[in-house]
Amino acid sequence: MPELPEVETVMRGLQSRLEGRRIVCAVAHRADLRWMLPPELAERLTGARVTSFRRRGKYILMRLEGGQSVLLHLGMSGRIVLTPRGSNSQAIVPTPHEHLVLTTDEGWRLGFVDPRRFGSVDLVPTAQEEHHKLLAELGPEPLDPVFTPQRLSSALAGKRTPIKAALLDQKIVAGLGNIYVCEALFRAGISPKRAAYTVPGARAERLVPAIRDTLREAIAAGGSSLRDYVQPDGELGYFQHAWKVYGREGEPCERCPGRPTCAGIRRITQSARSTFYCARMQR
Repeated sequence: MPELPEVETVMRGLQSRLEGRRIVCAVAHRADLRWMLPPELAERLTGARVTSFRRRGKYILMRLEGGQSVLLHLGMSGRIVLTPRGSNSQAIVPTPHEHLVLTTDEGWRLGFVDPRRFGSVDLVPTAQEEHHKLLAELGPEPLDPVFTPQRLSSALAGKRTPIKAALLDQKIVAGLGNIYVCEALFRAGISPKRAAYTVPGARAERLVPAIRDTLREAIAAGGSSLRDYVQPDGELGYFQHAWKVYGREGEPCERCPGRPTCAGIRRITQSARSTFYCARMQR
């Protein structure tokens, strides 16, 4: 599933081409994705002007003139494809698994492609975005100033679940997923197996900036291309080349090269997900 850096990259791609433009044509090729699409979605979007964009966790909000927002979630395999006027890919017949198409007055074409259909599209009054069922219980944004070591410490207090699982809980912090939690824990020198309630304090002081630095670097690299993810213009993300632990089972740890007590990067399973870490460096 695309995580915060990938969703932020997609949102910025949409913002650069759609903000201020009018949707002259909207076509829904099916009535549902993960859930049913809003009634008469295509008719309600046709003619609407896009005023701004916002990301909340792993969700994109495309705000429209008149006080409505389109909520987009890419799910497990969803991606947005942007093509300009006159592109060969602007065929009348939709590409495989393309479920929603928007065309702007400038000729840009947005296609929402989702082979597994775990993504979603909804309409919500802009003033009520925070009350939408998918957003209402999300924790703070990790790149916002309100996400402080003190706030994270408060959220983790008393939690006996492993810190890896706690950081994947979107109620504690929004937008983090498996890749970036593994990477941030490595940077902070914290074991993914450590009980969450032991992290508040000095460890949280290391972890919050590690999370921020990891996410900022990933956004700057256009996210990580893994399986289905590409940027809206078709370009790959490049942060996978900077992974320090994720997907590197058996490789040397960059922080303890040649140490006889270091067994390199290990992989374990936590909550049915792969976790990568250095047992010597992360405690």
